[in-house]
Amino acid sequence: MNVQPYLFFEGRAEEALDFYTRATGTQPAMLMRNREAPEAPPPGMLPPGSENKVMHASFKVGDTEVMLSDGRCSGKPQFSGFSLSITAPDEAAARRMFDALADGGQVTMPLGKTFWSPCFGMLTDRYGVGWMVTIGQ
Repeated sequence: MNVQPYLFFEGRAEEALDFYTRATGTQPAMLMRNREAPEAPPPGMLPPGSENKVMHASFKVGDTEVMLSDGRCSGKPQFSGFSLSITAPDEAAARRMFDALADGGQVTMPLGKTFWSPCFGMLTDRYGVGWMVTIGQ
């Protein structure tokens, strides 16, 4: 069994995909636009002019696939009540990812030593997604 995050960016998915792949040092696994769907969506599901928006995309961080979409393209993404937790192999990688993810966002707990990790920090990125960056013991 596997649980995967699926994030809806309501019109900013392609921009977010580029940001996250740069911040985590990965590559997109796939990207499909609304116009590429094998079947048309039900009437009223998508607003006019959203043909080039992202129907589905993904990128992998380690063994975890993060999936994303523009959803219904409302222009109002909402992310609350969760954070994505990412474990870096060492402190240098943790700092690199933390700084990249924090660019344009807000640090809620700077990277530092805790009783459970030699390096842990929390932030909300420019899209409103919470992240916890740590290195394992």
